[in-house]
Amino acid sequence: MKKPLVLFSTLLLGACQQSPSLPTVKALELDRFMGDWYVIAHIPTWPERKATKAIESYALQPDGSIATTFTFVPEGKTKTKQMTATGFPKAQSNNAVWGMQFIWPIMADYRVAYVDEGYQHTIIGRNKRDYLWIMARGPRVDDKIMTELIDFARKLGYNMDELRIVPQ
Repeated sequence: MKKPLVLFSTLLLGACQQSPSLPTVKALELDRFMGDWYVIAHIPTWPERKATKAIESYALQPDGSIATTFTFVPEGKTKTKQMTATGFPKAQSNNAVWGMQFIWPIMADYRVAYVDEGYQHTIIGRNKRDYLWIMARGPRVDDKIMTELIDFARKLGYNMDELRIVPQ
């Protein structure tokens, strides 16, 4: 009976370890950020590691939370899969930091580190710098812009050797 409790406690404490705070945008206009974002490149979580045609969709809810839907086609397959979560923007962060909940009661760190002026490109990261998402409103990004986005992520402290380009 002790083993599950010890394992859970170890995982919980590991999740609580602090890394230097990942810088975020000064303020995120949630209405402009909502909608579909194509995942162009990422340092993936386990379920995303073989995703193709990946799209992250956000919908602002009346209570201020964000319904999040991740759709993708697993590599070598044809059927679309979907994962859902709920984002909880933190007002004190001007909506740039969210708690992302896939399973209650666990909230994952989710930070909007970059969004361009036209809300066409974004970089999402975490304090731990373990996962990263470079996303755009369309399935393709100009090579020059992509280089700039990758350089930005590298300056945030991410290991770009782990970056995976997502086939669209």
